[in-house]
Amino acid sequence: MSDQFMTIIDNLAAGLPSLLGHFFATLLLLAAAVAIYMAVTPFRERALVEQGNAAAGTVLAGAIVAMAIPLAVLLATSGLIVDIIVWGVITLLLQLMTVGLVSLLLHGLRKRIDAGNVEAAMVLAAAQIAVGLLNAAVMVPN
Repeated sequence: MSDQFMTIIDNLAAGLPSLLGHFFATLLLLAAAVAIYMAVTPFRERALVEQGNAAAGTVLAGAIVAMAIPLAVLLATSGLIVDIIVWGVITLLLQLMTVGLVSLLLHGLRKRIDAGNVEAAMVLAAAQIAVGLLNAAVMVPN
């Protein structure tokens, strides 16, 4: 085997444990954030999704994507798990604030989601993803 190939294998062996550690820590953080989000928001996403409520599925999907975007940026730009945890908590708080703000702007949002109003769910999901993108953008080092 060539020296170049062996160098690649050596680098992979050296970096893979760190990569997997960061990935699984971030995945665990995302799962925890989604669980907290579902416990705190006024929607019963899990039950509604199991009943086939597309609006609840849209809201939950928007929340998951919106929280994953900043975490992905952190994985790409930070080598410290503590950074990922701190900014992950901030991401969750921003998402909860987004739900609160959209709920104020769209009166009866919970009832709309419960009734399967996909249009209202899309507004909330879009706001969540927009906040997630903006959150991610401010975390990128200059």
